[in-house]
Amino acid sequence: MRKLSSFAAGLLFGLGLLLSGMANPAKVIGFLDLFGAWDPSLALVMVGAIGTALVPFSLAKARQRSLLDAPMQLPGKRELDGRLIGGSLLFGVGWGIAGICPGPAIAVLLSGHWQVVLFVLAMLGGMLLFSALERRRAC
Repeated sequence: MRKLSSFAAGLLFGLGLLLSGMANPAKVIGFLDLFGAWDPSLALVMVGAIGTALVPFSLAKARQRSLLDAPMQLPGKRELDGRLIGGSLLFGVGWGIAGICPGPAIAVLLSGHWQVVLFVLAMLGGMLLFSALERRRAC
């Protein structure tokens, strides 16, 4: 049941990304172009996503276990630090340059566009580099 619910959640997420335009790099770059031909439509997508998530997250805070009886794992850290700010800046710069971020990249991976494949390979390389640096930092 957990695998089926994970698949259903991923499918719903991917469909939402495709229908909202978040998987279209031109639309994302239009949204990020505040001083040019700004396209505010993705702001509505973000507001809708935040609004939709408020109730489930509020309910999840009061629970110790998920509906499928797995331990509830919500972020506990509240403070900002250099790693969070640096990672956010790096993510934002990459999103602005490529017009795509990890979720939409996975959603359109099989589209046949070599740029998406290159992006996903670079993303995986970055994840491996991060893991190696984290292991080294822990020693």
